[in-house]
Amino acid sequence: MASNISIDQLAAEITKAMRQYTDDVSAAVAEAVDKAADEILQEVKTNHPYKDRTGEYTKGFRKTKRDEPGRTRRIIWNRKHYRRVHLLEFGHAKRGGGRVPAYPHLRPAYDKHAPKLEERIKQIIRNGG
Repeated sequence: MASNISIDQLAAEITKAMRQYTDDVSAAVAEAVDKAADEILQEVKTNHPYKDRTGEYTKGFRKTKRDEPGRTRRIIWNRKHYRRVHLLEFGHAKRGGGRVPAYPHLRPAYDKHAPKLEERIKQIIRNGG
């Protein structure tokens, strides 16, 4: 037996269902991004190729939320030694000539955990949250 429903009611129900789906997916994606950022931060703090004599450089890494409408972002950065990060990551020229070797630590951690995040987001979208 068919039920009588107006077009306006149908449109409102579809809109409500889509809004619920979008909210569920957005919340699940934000949670997945947080988890991936935590994993990257932990990797940077524990598996680094440089010798941190005092531990101050490693302790300075933080995770910051930078969300915008429709965009979930987490930034891993060093609060105290932010000027030193690129010098260690990419190496640099010495004052008297020659180069200081690079000690990549941020990019390898990102490359290790980002593909898992991409797959997790695809799974979240398929499952609706």
